[in-house]
Amino acid sequence: MKDKYFTLLNPILNISQVAEMLSVNIQTLRRWDKSGKLRSERFPADGSGPRFYHESALVDFLTANFKYCQKMAEHWSAVEAPLRLPEAFYCFDRSTFQTRLSRFELRLKEHPSFYQVYSLIVAIAGEIGNNSFDHNLGNWPDILGDRGQGILTTLKRLRPEIENHPEALKIAFTEIVSARAPENRGNGLKFVKQVVKENNFSLFFQSGDATLFLNNQDDGLPIKAAGHLLQGCFAKLNF
Repeated sequence: MKDKYFTLLNPILNISQVAEMLSVNIQTLRRWDKSGKLRSERFPADGSGPRFYHESALVDFLTANFKYCQKMAEHWSAVEAPLRLPEAFYCFDRSTFQTRLSRFELRLKEHPSFYQVYSLIVAIAGEIGNNSFDHNLGNWPDILGDRGQGILTTLKRLRPEIENHPEALKIAFTEIVSARAPENRGNGLKFVKQVVKENNFSLFFQSGDATLFLNNQDDGLPIKAAGHLLQGCFAKLNF
């Protein structure tokens, strides 16, 4: 009974699922298993059975190896059908996101390197994260692993003349677009841009096939074409 209960709380993944999640091939996982970088389990334990991974082991690996965590997020955003992510790296609803954001805030506040700017970092993360729930409510495109619609689809509800992702991205970071005039809403990403420009932060943001990189060194809004199309948005904040 104990083992069954543990399995329910700690789902099992096969080697193909882990390879796709980490964007590596199966041979790489076998090498990692042999070197101890990411251990698998076998059943039966004599090594004749297929490899499998407890989700908790994968979470530990991703926590210790950020570049693979980032690759997983990028791959999840780009694939046609969303992958099932470990629950530790996915917020199913707004309450889960807010809970984790509060924990993130406490950890930053306790770190002496971030004490002066922790509230700004949390404000940026909160603004971008909450947009996912605010702008996709009732319009999630995926059945599982909801990834949102992206800025172009969102803005075209109010500005149908917008033609492409680069144009939509520029408007999102420079203009106030709101269906609740004269309220001063739709200002979130403008706030994000201001905070990044005024601090030693950098932000990479992609929506559809348009990318934007912001820092406090460049005065402009460098929007470029991406090499691939994303479902929804992908953001990475460095601080």
